[in-house]
Amino acid sequence: MEKQGLASNPDLWLLMGKIHHKRVLVRQREIGKYHIPTRQLFVLRLIQELGAKATLSEIAKRVERKVDVISRQTVMMEKDGLIKRTRVGAKTRLLKIELTEKGLELVKFSGKSKVMDEIISVLNQDEHQQLYTLLSKILVKLNEYPI
Repeated sequence: MEKQGLASNPDLWLLMGKIHHKRVLVRQREIGKYHIPTRQLFVLRLIQELGAKATLSEIAKRVERKVDVISRQTVMMEKDGLIKRTRVGAKTRLLKIELTEKGLELVKFSGKSKVMDEIISVLNQDEHQQLYTLLSKILVKLNEYPI
């Protein structure tokens, strides 16, 4: 009997997809009262992390999206009062992205998730570290492939 290759095991990939999808749905429900999608919340946290280096191209690179997608998203976020987009210079198209007070408040909230803490608590500390290590290895390999 021939052993099935690891990469061709569809159950593993299906399981990882289900986990990701369910995690996003659970997190979206948790933050629903703030009327912000999880993807925008992630971008807010990234803007805070980048600080003065927060530009459309840097954000797009970090979230692995095209600049025009991030540009449209930041326009909506600016209309919602979460960020401020300002030109770096008079004769440049380069925009600096900053959090507003409203955006900062959401970032403070987003760092804490009782639901996600509860979900990950099914793992002990060693299992948690192993999972982190394994997923990091997979991500490193995935990053070798162009998108």
